[in-house]
Amino acid sequence: MSTRGPAPAVADAAQEGIAPTLAELVALRAQVQRAPQPRRGRHGVHGPAPSSLRGRGMEYAESREYAIGDDVRRMDWRLTARTGRAHTKLFQAERERLTLLVADTAPSLYFGTRVRFKSVQAARAGAVAVWSALQSGDRIAALRGGEPAIPPASGLRGAMRVLDALARWYARPPQEDAGLAVALEHAQRLLRPGAQLVVLADASAAAAVPALRWTALARHHQATLVLLQDPLERDPPRRTLAFRTGTRRIELGLEGDGARARWNEAFVEPARALARTLPAQGWRVSVLSTDAGAGDWLRAADAPPPPAGGGLATGAVPAAG
Repeated sequence: MSTRGPAPAVADAAQEGIAPTLAELVALRAQVQRAPQPRRGRHGVHGPAPSSLRGRGMEYAESREYAIGDDVRRMDWRLTARTGRAHTKLFQAERERLTLLVADTAPSLYFGTRVRFKSVQAARAGAVAVWSALQSGDRIAALRGGEPAIPPASGLRGAMRVLDALARWYARPPQEDAGLAVALEHAQRLLRPGAQLVVLADASAAAAVPALRWTALARHHQATLVLLQDPLERDPPRRTLAFRTGTRRIELGLEGDGARARWNEAFVEPARALARTLPAQGWRVSVLSTDAGAGDWLRAADAPPPPAGGGLATGAVPAAG
């Protein structure tokens, strides 16, 4: 029996945009490297150029015995109680920001009519986030609902671990998926102030997340939501469409205004609602179509947050029909 049998099928799947490959995600590094990077400040404060220090500014280094003049607000009360001698905490500048990717793996993402599946585009958008974080010197981590997180790591090693996870997660619908809400709850426990959060999600899954969760996540972090969308969802033709699910064939008539209104409510309005509400809470919201460039959302993420009541950062969503 030849050992070369499965290879063509894997290659065909990648060419058709059905499943992402690790090689495809690695190749996207070139796109990020060509993008211009913000200038670093060198001589004092002369403008808005970002500092080379990242994260929340200070992180815990160690504790030592209290000395006269120490700030009592930094007392280490646990160590003081344990030893019977007053101790204070020492902090140091935090130089590595954490970039955390949260991957929605809802079944609705494993679908596409133009260029590639939404799941493949999610993996590609995540790869762009990974390479951008690596170029900025961040530590990189990732998680999805239903399994342990890929722990934070810096450098190429951290990037490759996350890319490998994205290729696995988006190769096929997972048998067990705890959902985006559970993944975001996990993310909230992992994140520290000053981190960057990138959420890759289907609009219907994101719309089901409680509003308080979105608010809490953006309070102390740079938060970006990338909503994956297929052109058919955004603008379906005015005719009967045939779908196949497993062995079943389903026909859906979209000629009438009533049917198109229901389609719009199911596939377009969730993204529009998120775009109306989340920017006021500190989120950058982008819609990324399956036929768009994998890094199209990144330019919006680098821009200042939109004002309250603002629309989508990229890719406006028109009403269907």
